[in-house]
Amino acid sequence: MMSTNETIITEFILLGFSDDKHIKLLLFALFLYIYIVTITGNILIVAIVYGDLNLHTPMYFFLSNLSCLEILYTSNIIPKMLVNIIMDNPTVPFTGCIVQLYFFGSLGSTECFLLGAMAYDRYVAICKPLHYSLLMTTRTSILMALCSWLTGFIATFGAIVLVSHLRFCGPNKIKHFFCDLQPVLKLSCKNAHTMETVSWILATTILLGSCLLTLASYSKIILTMIKIPSSKGRQKAFSTCTAHLTVVIIFYGAMIFMYVSPNTAKTEKFNKILSLLYTVVTPFMNPFIYTLRNQDVKKALHKAILKTSKGN
Repeated sequence: MMSTNETIITEFILLGFSDDKHIKLLLFALFLYIYIVTITGNILIVAIVYGDLNLHTPMYFFLSNLSCLEILYTSNIIPKMLVNIIMDNPTVPFTGCIVQLYFFGSLGSTECFLLGAMAYDRYVAICKPLHYSLLMTTRTSILMALCSWLTGFIATFGAIVLVSHLRFCGPNKIKHFFCDLQPVLKLSCKNAHTMETVSWILATTILLGSCLLTLASYSKIILTMIKIPSSKGRQKAFSTCTAHLTVVIIFYGAMIFMYVSPNTAKTEKFNKILSLLYTVVTPFMNPFIYTLRNQDVKKALHKAILKTSKGN
């Protein structure tokens, strides 16, 4: 039975990074710049892939899906974070916190599956080039992308429903810059051990499962590249994978350390820094990684600029 003195929490306070006004202004400017560049860069990738027929291939189809995901991913975190930085008493309603938590988990899971699909696409392209057109058809690419999105959003739904039914009766201060699962569970009135176990099993299954499949694909790719006789051929094959592999290492490394490894050695400050890697840094890096290191995208961008300048 609920105590008569028990107060049910209807909103949370996000403590963020710092109370120093000068640091807050600096952080606001930095994160606003990162958000603008991230959104602009990822929209540009989607536009280039959509507008250039030469990029209508599975590799760039998955890349455009990843860019769309990064737009949604950062928009779920950074705008609210910017508002909280400039507010003296940054609060988020309980419902808003649950919604942010759901989209964070769903989009993060979807990214795991998309990175796995991209790794498989590169595996087929490099290890089975003669069968590529048969194995990676347009229909297959669409189904793989659709399954990634649907599985990501369905996989986390049950866990979020369980979190939404927990009772929170104080304190209501979340020691983070967004509604992440562990900081929220710490505020539950009752022992949230069952929910923590469920979330750990879910995170371990999604993260380690997709990571192992991705690493298996890259192991096959590396073995195949070693056997390529010409150094030029090896360099060309390697260049198609380095961008994806860079994102994979940063994303999976930070996520696995955060959600799968034990929490005993982690501090709250360290958790915030680690969270920035996959919520802010990786989406910010994607447009640079995939454009600056990709000749096809650079050619398509150059062609689009020339076409626009001639039109004006």
